[in-house]
Amino acid sequence: MFVVLLTYKKPLEEVEKYLTEHRAFLDQGYGNDFFLLSGPMNPRTGGVIISQLESRDQLESILKQDPFFIHRLADYNVIEFSVIKRHRSLAH
Repeated sequence: MFVVLLTYKKPLEEVEKYLTEHRAFLDQGYGNDFFLLSGPMNPRTGGVIISQLESRDQLESILKQDPFFIHRLADYNVIEFSVIKRHRSLAH
């Protein structure tokens, strides 16, 4: 499982120009079961994506299709972790 931390490199006004495209990218990822959760950081300096994928290479390849990546709007920090405990609503 992975936590992806996005940190904006450009002003928020420029990021917002691509927000609709970024959200469409996320929708496609949800549809393909790549992502579990996502949302903006507070304060709005970037965002967070939680992915249940098992392959870091696959995730990084997918993230390169994000309009925020394509337009160099954000840096991506991918953190891999092993799930030991989970809330009952996330049980398989």
